[in-house]
Amino acid sequence: MSNKIDGIIPVMLTPFTEEGAIDYQGLENLIEWYIANGSDSLFAVCQSSEMQFLSLDERVSLARFVQQKAAGRVPVIASGHISENRDDQLGELLAAAETGVDGVVLVTNRLDPHDAGGTTFMESLKWLLERLPADLPLGLYECPAPFRRLLTDDELKFCADSGRFVILKDVSCDLETVKRRIALTTGSPLAILNANAAIAWDAMKAGSPGFNGVFTNFHPDLYKWLLTEGQAHSGLADELSIFLALAAMAEPMGYPALAKLHHQRLGTFASIKSRAVHFDIRERFWALEALLDKIDAGTALYRERVSAAGR
Repeated sequence: MSNKIDGIIPVMLTPFTEEGAIDYQGLENLIEWYIANGSDSLFAVCQSSEMQFLSLDERVSLARFVQQKAAGRVPVIASGHISENRDDQLGELLAAAETGVDGVVLVTNRLDPHDAGGTTFMESLKWLLERLPADLPLGLYECPAPFRRLLTDDELKFCADSGRFVILKDVSCDLETVKRRIALTTGSPLAILNANAAIAWDAMKAGSPGFNGVFTNFHPDLYKWLLTEGQAHSGLADELSIFLALAAMAEPMGYPALAKLHHQRLGTFASIKSRAVHFDIRERFWALEALLDKIDAGTALYRERVSAAGR
């Protein structure tokens, strides 16, 4: 398996119209924004995409649309298997593969849907591997909904040794775990990509070849600079990493509607409609617009500073 998926990989939003349909023009604008801002790949049909609230037809349509509009400029990976039944999951994964995406991502909690532990995960994984195309690049995603199911070291080593997996979206949120996983997968095609902003820079320095946390929906270019230039400008990188971690603390304030509000302000798309968030985020989180103003100002400031550092 030679396909390489790493770098800065946004977890994609799904824009909706005010009537609740997928806004494909807004999605196309968003794809262009991700690519223009330094994204190395795109993760379509994930939790940030509100996959648990999309029909199978919508998930397939999203994956196909993103793959077509990316047009080979960056790889596209997609998940979207949300069922508990193995046969249904296989159907979801095969449908994703048929869209032509560059990799299909398995959600770890779906392989152990009742959090039973024991042999359940490995039994489900092996069952799926026997039925998925052998040449299909695969990923793993420790999606936190409906619960976070972290891989054990033995499970991760099995996946790395199989040669079929190219990425793990690591949601351990623990630097020592990330370091251990990097060591366990050395020499395999499996890249460990941390998703936690608080440890993003430290994980990169430890060998994690990228980042795919939710604030790639705000400033993926700043994470890209950390990855590609941070070692050469360690003082500025340390300072930037603090800003990025503090900015990401806004995530509990109605994400993904929060990120949609950010893109509404940018003009990427018109509506902040969300199927996952059913309340008015501006009403619930006081001074939210003012907070976004500060995040935008900090983003602009650090864009200027990293640009100056390269001159």
